[in-house]
Amino acid sequence: MRYAAIRRHRDEYPLRLMCRCLKVSRSGYHAWSGRAPSARARDNARLLERIRQIHAESDGVIGMPRMHERLAFEGERASPNRVARLMASAELYGVPQRRRWRHKRVGARPSHVRNHLERDFAANEPNTKWVTDITYIRTGEGWLYLCVVLDLFSKKVVGWSMDTLQDRNLVLRAVLMALWQREDRSQPVVLHSDHGTQFTCEEYQQFLAGHNLVCSMSAVGHCGDNAAAEGFFGMLKRERVNRRHYRSIDEARGDVFDYIERFHNPRMQQRLDAEDQKFLALTQLSVKTG
Repeated sequence: MRYAAIRRHRDEYPLRLMCRCLKVSRSGYHAWSGRAPSARARDNARLLERIRQIHAESDGVIGMPRMHERLAFEGERASPNRVARLMASAELYGVPQRRRWRHKRVGARPSHVRNHLERDFAANEPNTKWVTDITYIRTGEGWLYLCVVLDLFSKKVVGWSMDTLQDRNLVLRAVLMALWQREDRSQPVVLHSDHGTQFTCEEYQQFLAGHNLVCSMSAVGHCGDNAAAEGFFGMLKRERVNRRHYRSIDEARGDVFDYIERFHNPRMQQRLDAEDQKFLALTQLSVKTG
């Protein structure tokens, strides 16, 4: 809009010159500038203020898709294009994920193990489907390896371990932590992983069998079979690790712990609480209308 362009450059050029170049009258500009903001403009300002708050709470890592998802959970009726436009106008952007490839050692999948998930990463109850995987973090003192166990119902990290060695003990400690946090151990849990040597070794297989865990494993060359775990690592790297330069292994340990226990898990719990409130509201509404 020509009037808006004049207002943006009001302090740079004479008003009379800009009105003449843009072929508008000064009286028309003054009438427009004194007009009260429209209802749409006021609602955009309110929504942008909430977007700023969410972006700040996320440490500046949330982009448009997750911002739109967060606003939808809060009951905001805003399209993705509108959210993207408001974020761009305020120069609020997410942190893009770095794409890197690193070779991982693989082992032969045991003959009795199959893929129980078949890329179905939905779970209706907690502690029914878990996924696990290992990632690496660069520090000034060498590599730090992180193994996590993710509950597909809550998307929370229920078990994790870190070490400078990428071996079976790293995995076993993470799974053991997940077992400690589980109240009812009578029902079997599917634990899905890739076919790295840490997961195909005999000790790991015996540990799962002795703790009522059903081993599930991806096929060779099918990284999408464990996309849920890869997705968490992508968020971890994008939102925290890639934005830091760890001078020591202990510094990396502390920051990863902070991300998991003080940022990611509480955020997933808030999401669960919001879903529960929506379900309760719908249930009450159906009872009243029924």
